[in-house]
Amino acid sequence: MELHSMDFSWLSTLILLLPLGAVVTLLLSEQHARWSALATNLVVLILSLGIAFNFDPQLSGFQYVEKSEWIRSLNINFFLGVDGLSVLFLPATALLFTAVTLASWNSIQKLRRIYFSLILLLECTILGVFTSLDTMFFILFWESTLIPLYFLISLWGVGANRRHAATKYVLFMMAGGIPIMFAFILLAIQADGNYIFDYTQLLTLKEANPYETVIFFLLLFGFGIKTPLFPLHTWLPLVSQEGHPVMIATVIGLKLGAYGLLRFAVPLAPTAAETFQGLLIALGIIGVIYGAVAALNQTNLRRMLAFSSLSHAGMILLGIATFSQAGIQGAVFQLLNLSLIVGGLFLLTGFLHQRIGSNDIISLGGVAKSMPLLSAFFFFLGLANMGIPATSVFPAELLITLSVLDQYTGVGLAILFGIILTAAYFLNIYRKAFLGECRHSIVANAIDLKAREKLIIMTLSLLVLVFGLYPQVILDTLSVSSTAWVELLKR
Repeated sequence: MELHSMDFSWLSTLILLLPLGAVVTLLLSEQHARWSALATNLVVLILSLGIAFNFDPQLSGFQYVEKSEWIRSLNINFFLGVDGLSVLFLPATALLFTAVTLASWNSIQKLRRIYFSLILLLECTILGVFTSLDTMFFILFWESTLIPLYFLISLWGVGANRRHAATKYVLFMMAGGIPIMFAFILLAIQADGNYIFDYTQLLTLKEANPYETVIFFLLLFGFGIKTPLFPLHTWLPLVSQEGHPVMIATVIGLKLGAYGLLRFAVPLAPTAAETFQGLLIALGIIGVIYGAVAALNQTNLRRMLAFSSLSHAGMILLGIATFSQAGIQGAVFQLLNLSLIVGGLFLLTGFLHQRIGSNDIISLGGVAKSMPLLSAFFFFLGLANMGIPATSVFPAELLITLSVLDQYTGVGLAILFGIILTAAYFLNIYRKAFLGECRHSIVANAIDLKAREKLIIMTLSLLVLVFGLYPQVILDTLSVSSTAWVELLKR
């Protein structure tokens, strides 16, 4: 496994800027806290874009590598690096959190300093998840996401049961984190009594781990909860409805669990993954169909989007389970799409909730008349979510569908049925919530998107179009690393 370091510690600088910004934000006044958070996010966004633009997609292995001792006796290191499968998540994460910061500008009225500080800390932990190459260091960041998320959901949620939702989310994630940590420990223990937590070394071990099947199922269960996969998704609709919709954009838009399956579960247990490929395919197609059918029966925009993301998670798992380059490229492309499209849709529901006080269909109707811009952007991102050509979801779903059809024709046809259901649930709820006559005076008198909100949604929508019309810019970055990922299964 090739490792390419740099003269400057770019990744650690990127990550450490965020807690530093959080401290500054906490020390400032309520009015200036949001400016501090925005400035920090913009610096991180610029830095992450610089890392992505200077990344060489033709090199195999990991780049921007940083490594130093952390716990010498256990051979645990501070070990960071990115490859083609992870580097694009850095600007995607930074962009989404910048959008969340701007979207929270006026909607957060209480404890602003704490809110924006927690947002920065959450972003720090997520970037750590995408860059960690030591399994215990990865666990440190993985579990640390729960601290800011618990307070962000329980203190700034919009539902009456937000504290229950926060508690349920944390308990579910802890139930998933423990199996992941146990699996990493089983992987680390070597026959000679030493420990290996170095991800790159674990990939190159010649001898199969005697506990490989156990490890695979521990990782599948742990990451499956976070993704989420059916039937481990029960936290999803509750959190999406009770949490603040702007903040939930980060929880559902960034699929850390799916990234964990891609990065760890399959490459570190390749024999078991191939043995149980049928199970992965089954879980994927069940998620696609169940998520779409459940979304079809929702009367709340956020719950609809939550089940929609469950369907997309199933699609991503199908791409991973093909064990093919096209399937992996489609899966990673779709993960990036979710940060733009699902993140954007949740931000729009947040803007709508701020004006109307609800995302239930019964409280809406006729939104397009009073808020035409908001309605138009929601419709466009909804079309993108359906995979309409010229949007970024189309090439991603095409890669996954063709990869699945090549191996499992029946499953590929089921995917096409799931895509039809996606169109059905979105157009159905859009018609009820946005079209028709205004049934309530608060809807009729609502103000359309403000300049700041237009900037957020226009940026996300433009990227959806650019990557839809020119997907090769993404696929070129993924090419070498996705080929190497497939080769790992043949070792």
